[in-house]
Amino acid sequence: MEFNLNLNKPVIALLGAGCMGTAIVRRIAAGKTILLGDISEKNLEKVSSELRYGGYEVHTQVVDATDRASVQAFAEKAVSLGRVMYFIDTAGASPNQASPEHIVKLDLVSTAIAIDEFGKVIAEGGAGLIVSSQTGYMMDFSPEIEKQLALTPTDELADLPFVRNDAVANPGIAYIAAKRCNHLRVRTAAATTWAERRARINTISPGIIVTPLAYDEFNAAGEGYQKMIEASPARRVGTADEIAAAGAFLLGEEAGFITGVDLLIDGGVIAAMNSGRYTLG
Repeated sequence: MEFNLNLNKPVIALLGAGCMGTAIVRRIAAGKTILLGDISEKNLEKVSSELRYGGYEVHTQVVDATDRASVQAFAEKAVSLGRVMYFIDTAGASPNQASPEHIVKLDLVSTAIAIDEFGKVIAEGGAGLIVSSQTGYMMDFSPEIEKQLALTPTDELADLPFVRNDAVANPGIAYIAAKRCNHLRVRTAAATTWAERRARINTISPGIIVTPLAYDEFNAAGEGYQKMIEASPARRVGTADEIAAAGAFLLGEEAGFITGVDLLIDGGVIAAMNSGRYTLG
């Protein structure tokens, strides 16, 4: 049975209907309309069914995050449902799931596209959240490269010499560059396009969080991840619910003075690296 529950409620748009994004949505979705976007129709059916049985109003749309027209259509769908007050982007592929070129296309360029397109439709007082990664802190970039990643027009990002050459050298470098770019694009948008709409946008950078995607990484490089966990102050993996709690805070009214920043949620892995207690190997 379908219930017509649309009473001009605020809209939450989630791009990438995975574990972390869905967990964040559950934290904030009471009394709101949810729009899920994902490239997998099967995944949309599964997640939307679970949410509907939980009492939420859910709409879905198949979205290719790497295609600007598809993301534009997703943003337009969100506007058709009501005031777009929340946008969450978790779309991405890990180093052991994809080629460097695909990681640049999906994790780097498509995230910039989503920031652009939802910056055109987010309502006044709204908030955005890009789910990035602790890996954005694992490499030092020159000030010139950071400036390019932050300010280059989105459609020209993939043609930057660093991205076209260094970033596609291997999937690990591509992933690190993409996640650092996420931080920088959000910082810029927070002060420009999103600021012009009087909306906020931030990133969060999870560490090793148990999700289906993470298991792909564990299976491919489990020994390296185990060493990282043992070197971290927390000495454990994180959970999607812990990410959701932080995400809900950044999207909520209590974080109304926070925009353009990244919240690192990694159990102390980067602290261990910066102190010399752990090195990538």
